[in-house]
Amino acid sequence: MRADDFGFGTQIRKSPYFDATVRWGAKGFSVYNHMYIPRDFGDPEQNFWNLVNDAILCDVGVERQVEITGPDAARFVQMLTPRDLSKMAVGQCKYILITNAKGGILNDPILLRLAENHFWISLADSDIRLWAEGLAINSGMDVTIGEPDVSPLQLQGPKSGLIMQSLFGDSILDLKYYWHRELSLDGIPLLVSRTGWSSELGYEIYLRDSAYGDALWELIMVAGMEFGLKPGHTSSIRRIEGGMLSYHADADIDTNPYELGLDRLVDLDMEAEFIGKAALRRIKEQGVARKQVGLIIDCDPLKGPNTTFWAVNADGESVGKVTSAVYSPRLECNIALAMVSANVAHIGMAVEVVTRSGPTKATIVERPFYDPKKSIAVA
Repeated sequence: MRADDFGFGTQIRKSPYFDATVRWGAKGFSVYNHMYIPRDFGDPEQNFWNLVNDAILCDVGVERQVEITGPDAARFVQMLTPRDLSKMAVGQCKYILITNAKGGILNDPILLRLAENHFWISLADSDIRLWAEGLAINSGMDVTIGEPDVSPLQLQGPKSGLIMQSLFGDSILDLKYYWHRELSLDGIPLLVSRTGWSSELGYEIYLRDSAYGDALWELIMVAGMEFGLKPGHTSSIRRIEGGMLSYHADADIDTNPYELGLDRLVDLDMEAEFIGKAALRRIKEQGVARKQVGLIIDCDPLKGPNTTFWAVNADGESVGKVTSAVYSPRLECNIALAMVSANVAHIGMAVEVVTRSGPTKATIVERPFYDPKKSIAVA
């Protein structure tokens, strides 16, 4: 299949790895941050096993960067998020939430600090650059906001460290979880972080010049061949096992951090003001009407992830919706994330889920479903 056989139109951008992914077997794409993202390299269960047993390389150039610089950059970035950034060091990454004035989540990106007043916000699927530019206009702060020529790849899986060692030498093994460093490979300018959307050991490799996209993909694939590296796509199976959020599915502008159990990402006691502080204080004091839970769905193995929100019922009444569901071949059961009324959000509670095939029994369980302490990714 040729790269130009895919066509959503010129308004949907292609990453610098697009042609390479098609050469390496990408068969289907969807759209994320107004860009193509590979979603199909064949059997999704095989992609999952490739990830958890060896390693996969994923084109995540769709994770666009909002770059914030200027004398007031640190103060401005703190205004965007309820997470306390006062102790964030240069070279560190943090998972943050970006909230609006009502406490609703606009994005759940990774924040990278490149210098005292130089930040990248590595985005999930929403237009935070526009939000940031709008806020900057009347903020009175001296900041510059833009989108740099930066496109990440994700190298994920238990053998990713060996592949990185082959590419960059032994020193890369000193890179700690949620830290980054600037590197180059055969003259290609990069930033490398110990992060990734997989809950596995992994790295994100941020290309800083799109002209090298094809060359970088091939360099990594060649270096990884002896370790079983395969081209792949972000695994819905693994990310649901790990309880990782997919923006627009498990969280959106009408979802607040307390509903998701993400209290650790909200610091109402810090001196700094941030957007949504008053609303989040009210929400904490009043409590939430709904909560995210894990579900085990008792039916035949699902053939793929849900493509609509499935109703969750209890005692004949609607109590919520399934936001993400998939069959886990490792756990040998159907697992799901759901948002349900707080009064039924109890471990062991029996509910009904209306799948595409009809109503079926389900049970509320703890999440994440696998490796809850993230010991694999942190190792």
